[in-house]
Amino acid sequence: MLKRFAKENGLTNTRYYVDDGYTGTNFERPGFQKLIEDIDLGYISTVIVKDLSRLGRRYDMVGYYMDTYFPDRDVRFIAVNDNIDSDEGESEIAPFKNVLNEFYARDISKKCRSSYRIRGSTGEPLAPPPYGYIKSPDNPKKWVIDPEAAQVVRDIFKMALEGKSNETIARILQERKVLIPMAYWQEKGIRKGGKVTQPNKYKWCKTTITKILTQQEYCGDIINFKAYSKSYKNKKRYDNPKENWVIFKDVHEPIISRDDFELVQALVVKTKRRAPKQENGEKNMFCDFLYCADCGSKLWYHTNTTNKEIHFFSCSNYKKDTRGNCESRHYIRADAIEQVVMLELRRLAKYLETDEEEFAELLAEKTNSDMLAEQKNLETELNRATARNEMLTSLFAKTYEDNVSGKLSDEMYMELSHKYEVERLELKTKIFEYKERLAKISEMEQNKDFLRLSGSLWRWNP
Repeated sequence: MLKRFAKENGLTNTRYYVDDGYTGTNFERPGFQKLIEDIDLGYISTVIVKDLSRLGRRYDMVGYYMDTYFPDRDVRFIAVNDNIDSDEGESEIAPFKNVLNEFYARDISKKCRSSYRIRGSTGEPLAPPPYGYIKSPDNPKKWVIDPEAAQVVRDIFKMALEGKSNETIARILQERKVLIPMAYWQEKGIRKGGKVTQPNKYKWCKTTITKILTQQEYCGDIINFKAYSKSYKNKKRYDNPKENWVIFKDVHEPIISRDDFELVQALVVKTKRRAPKQENGEKNMFCDFLYCADCGSKLWYHTNTTNKEIHFFSCSNYKKDTRGNCESRHYIRADAIEQVVMLELRRLAKYLETDEEEFAELLAEKTNSDMLAEQKNLETELNRATARNEMLTSLFAKTYEDNVSGKLSDEMYMELSHKYEVERLELKTKIFEYKERLAKISEMEQNKDFLRLSGSLWRWNP
């Protein structure tokens, strides 16, 4: 339909941007982000959609793109079925269509949540089966044991009962060339969410071992509502308190006996991370700031076991220490790092004394790019919030007129006006914060007196 419309209206060199499977409330969709990228590069002159809901189902974001983003970049916007064309002027009905599109998304979210609540309360598993189980071919709502993966789970629990630590269990599985769960599912053609973050498909992490050892589902239980999302706009999952879980026992065949599971839980509680020893001294100032030059992994801080005065850093990915793939340990003493940093600070202090202006220019060049990026982002957000705030004023007036004329019921008027007022107060706070931050950045750009420090400050002798 869009291709035919473009052809009939003489719009050539068309390109499709598709986001199948993504919710309209999400504006980080890959296809949409690619469209925005091409618009910023100047490749796009016209955007055509079937209707406004195809652009998105958040009235604030859709309004921003229609009223601010597209006009600022001279991009023509057309919604075919809604008879909206930016070349024909502003559409009075567009804001209400955007609100109704968001109401639709919210209504669908409510129905889905209600459906999940009903299904979860009747014992139907809401989450996909964990490693060791698969969905039954006869009934996808039931879990059956996956023999190959289940044996690995049994081996993990067996080693835990023998007193082996999670790191030791992970090392043994790696030596046996046992596939990690994600690699196993991929090899078996089982679709699972998430990304493969471990390049070595045999390198088990102790966190994976911990998760398996604490998963009650291996006793044959179904546990629903372990996580939740706050709203249909926020897709982030949050851990639910255990008192809100709904547990159904002995629903499917267990892999681990309940007695063994409870015994392992007691062992897991006892093996908490050890607190740092006081004799090893305080945490070094360079912790979490040093990375391996070869593999990019973080350097770990250590204290020599025989001489407590010696502190050093080493690569956390060294193959002989942590089953990693870095060839060198990259040993470096903490006091050596302190000396290097001190020498560099003295060099910079001397540079500042001899040529203050050049030093200021060099420092400005190093910080300018970050400040400009932050300034651009803040200006974009400020323009978006300001445009939306101005739109709310028009929506208030239009809603009141429609209510007086009888086009809008009192109930709908109260709901919309309350929603607009809440959003307006939020935007007022955001606009103030954006302006305050932009003013600070502007002050930092104009004020270079911060470099004119007392010479004695730079002539210390530690």
